Amino acid sequence: MGDPKFEIQMLHDRVMVKAEQESEERRSTAGIVIPATVKMANRLVWGEVCGAGQNARSVKVGDKVLFNPEEQYEVEVHGQLYLIMRERDLHAIATPQTDNGTGLYL
Repeated sequence: MGDPKFEIQMLHDRVMVKAEQESEERRSTAGIVIPATVKMANRLVWGEVCGAGQNARSVKVGDKVLFNPEEQYEVEVHGQLYLIMRERDLHAIATPQTDNGTGLYL
């Protein structure tokens, strides 16, 4: 008989996020190529919410969120890296349904 499987459930206001993989290089709005070796200070990244605790009020699974990856805890599950953070550590949410958005869309 195989090992039992355990479902991961986030507690309280914790959120599990899978960060989007950045490409090797980026382009500025003027078309200038920025190599992957160039690190930008305090760069925020987008990720997808994979789990949210029962006290998370503004995010749900599937939302895209903006956060600072340097300040979060990492966990590896089945070879995939996830970040664990409190909901308050998120800077923005991109969701199809909103009441008070910025008017900008991904």
